[in-house]
Amino acid sequence: MIADEMRARLAALNPTRLEVIDESESHRGHAGYRDGGESHFRIRMASPAFAGLNRVARHRLVHQTLGDIVPRIHALALDLSDA
Repeated sequence: MIADEMRARLAALNPTRLEVIDESESHRGHAGYRDGGESHFRIRMASPAFAGLNRVARHRLVHQTLGDIVPRIHALALDLSDA
């Protein structure tokens, strides 16, 4: 499962809170939706790795950490904090 891969890779950022939510079903009928889900995700995460980074830098760090997962999904929403 893609969500499990995401959790495993994001563990490298030592999150104090991590939620990986598959929101695919709420996008049924929209662009990028696939039967079976795993097309639209939301990540809610807090990590000390984000301290001192602005919003764009935090997003870049998550995308870099996820690597080849990002092109395999249609949408990724990020709610990130350092606390």
